Amino acid sequence: MAQTADLCDKHIGDIATYLAGDKSVAVLPGVFKCYGGHKTFSGPASTVKCHECNTLVRKALEGPGEGRVLVVAGGGGLRCALVGDALGELGVKHGWAGIVVDGPIRDSQAMAGMALGVKALGTCPLKSDKAAADQGQAQTSSWRSIKGLTGAASW
Repeated sequence: MAQTADLCDKHIGDIATYLAGDKSVAVLPGVFKCYGGHKTFSGPASTVKCHECNTLVRKALEGPGEGRVLVVAGGGGLRCALVGDALGELGVKHGWAGIVVDGPIRDSQAMAGMALGVKALGTCPLKSDKAAADQGQAQTSSWRSIKGLTGAASW
């Protein structure tokens, strides 16, 4: 697997080039912490957009992962977890390479033992609000993910 810095050199260049150029490839801020059993992972990115409700995350992870990375665009909210050990197990079972959560996870000790890459902003023991599922959430299956990341991502 290529190093992230090498991918940046190949596809972006320096910061000035990045700021002035094509935003089809982006660099996520270094605020994501590692929680899964795989510290590095890569694959095509698919995105689920949600806010304090993980029903769409479950739906995505129940489908074939085929080595993809699920990006959970949770808006950076920290009030409840969007992924826990049950969803992590689904990811392993269905062949996902990893999950990147723009929000917190729960069950971090269990997640550390899984054959799955997991990165998130932190942890929170509270479950998400399943009743919010009907309150206008949207799922996008896309090569684009949070902040414009495209194609085969290396985490």
